[in-house]
Amino acid sequence: MDQAFYNQLAMRSIADETLPRDRAWDILISDTLKLLPLLNAAFEVRRAFFGHEVLIHILNNAQNGYCPEDCRYCAQAKTSHASIEEYPLKSDEEILAEAKESYEKGASCYCMVFAGRGPSQKRTEHLARLIRRIKSQYPSLEICVSAGLLDEEKAYVLKEAGLDRLNHNLNTSARHYPKICTTHTYEDRLHTLKAARQAGLSICSGLIVGMGETAEDILEVAYTLREMNVESIPVNFYMPIAGSGLGMGEFRRLHLSPEYCLRVLCVFRFLNPKAEIRMAAGRELYLRDMQVMGLYPANSLFLDGYLNARGEARRRTLQMIQDAGFTIRSEYPLDELLDKEISSPEGGSPCRQPASQVPLKGWQELRPSASLLDPRR
Repeated sequence: MDQAFYNQLAMRSIADETLPRDRAWDILISDTLKLLPLLNAAFEVRRAFFGHEVLIHILNNAQNGYCPEDCRYCAQAKTSHASIEEYPLKSDEEILAEAKESYEKGASCYCMVFAGRGPSQKRTEHLARLIRRIKSQYPSLEICVSAGLLDEEKAYVLKEAGLDRLNHNLNTSARHYPKICTTHTYEDRLHTLKAARQAGLSICSGLIVGMGETAEDILEVAYTLREMNVESIPVNFYMPIAGSGLGMGEFRRLHLSPEYCLRVLCVFRFLNPKAEIRMAAGRELYLRDMQVMGLYPANSLFLDGYLNARGEARRRTLQMIQDAGFTIRSEYPLDELLDKEISSPEGGSPCRQPASQVPLKGWQELRPSASLLDPRR
């Protein structure tokens, strides 16, 4: 394809024209479309709506384990035998302290994740109180909550408290969903997203690539999220944690090359031009030294790792952003954040091990505030 083709691809996406299925398929797997021109075209779309800014998200694994669902990709599922540090809901003091820490690390979004099928009315009201307290102290910090299945009434309670965004990932297509979970359905997830929208919340919903799905499954999720006008899309790449339902099985059957992962990010950018596309879990394992290229279609990432798995060291991630000429949305300058990491390079061990050795977070990383209070840890 000549340069005019890629220019037209970018212009049509910027105009929010729906990409034809056959063209999306070509972007994902066809050798006739070359990677570098695709990345450049995706960057033109990204730049049109987000400039050179990178949004940093930090996760708080507020409750680890004790989940009654059987999602095969998850180390916290009831069927998982992964060696994770289980604990019930963190105290309010811990959650508030970690919100402060996230803000001071340059996060634009603080993501609280609660294991379980869905929140009770009592848990929902508790979350609402936490959201109000965090917002009162850090009004510029966006708050995203992932709490499982919920209805419009509970979504409205969280919206009224000041919640910016509700996360509930589709994870894969409707066709493939029964192969990764049996305790709830794909339709249950869609219902939660629709409830959040009806309550006036922004939506965060994405997928996990590498669970035995086909290219068509990936495209199905991308088109569904477009139809729902989802504002934030985390593109995760399966992290094979030993003991989880999928383990290494699907990883061995479906090799995710750096190029394929970058093409997935491009497809989501072209189909969802105005959405925040996040280069999420697994970027370190699969993109490796090509991670920085993911910032051309994507405009956000996670700092400080994921729910149970470590990620890249903070300093390395921030340096990558700066070296590529990007900025971050934060009240703290990127130079200042980097200086802090250089003088005190703690947390976030580089995740450069083979995929069969996904490093898990320890107690200190999962519960930094509690660790300071408990000398036994």
